[in-house]
Amino acid sequence: MLESIMKLYHDTPSGHSHRARLFLSLVGQPVDIVTVDLASGEHKKPEFLAINPFGQLPVLEDDGFVTADSNAILVYLAKKLGKTDWLPEDAEGAAKVQRWLSVAAGEIAYGPSAARLITLFGAQLNPDEVIKRAHDILSLIDAELAGKDWIAACRPTIADVALYSYIVAAPEGNVDTSGYASINTWLKRVEALPGFFAFQQYPVGLRAA
Repeated sequence: MLESIMKLYHDTPSGHSHRARLFLSLVGQPVDIVTVDLASGEHKKPEFLAINPFGQLPVLEDDGFVTADSNAILVYLAKKLGKTDWLPEDAEGAAKVQRWLSVAAGEIAYGPSAARLITLFGAQLNPDEVIKRAHDILSLIDAELAGKDWIAACRPTIADVALYSYIVAAPEGNVDTSGYASINTWLKRVEALPGFFAFQQYPVGLRAA
């Protein structure tokens, strides 16, 4: 009996979607991509809400199991595929990864991600507030990465994947990342990983022509 191929509901501009797609690519996991157009509101239509009542991307379907939330998807994939190098099973290692998954869901979401929502999707947010929050968390991450290759371990983990997408896209939200030397070195390190899948760039914010 053939195993069913995983299905990822995704939209290219979504950094949350990119997290999931990046990790699937890094581990070489085949997946069917189903595009859900955020700009047209397809994620709020009854057909999609039947899959994810929260109306958010991404969503992963795997052999009848459905999970939403990009970080939950990263954890599921690491566990399902037995990638203990990406998600340690020991208590200390797992806690260190979870710490940064929480940052990705919190400070990154309310900082770099929110700033990008303004320029890319016209979100009604205060740009000064979200850009300040972005720099606050980027300063902390830059300090954490000083003298280290990876954020949570001596090797890449799903914590690095969770942080990458919205940090690399931060300039699209008018967040200047040029002064964060450790972050920029780390971004290049992520991009050099076998199987890396790039996050599409958009000509908005500091990347506007």
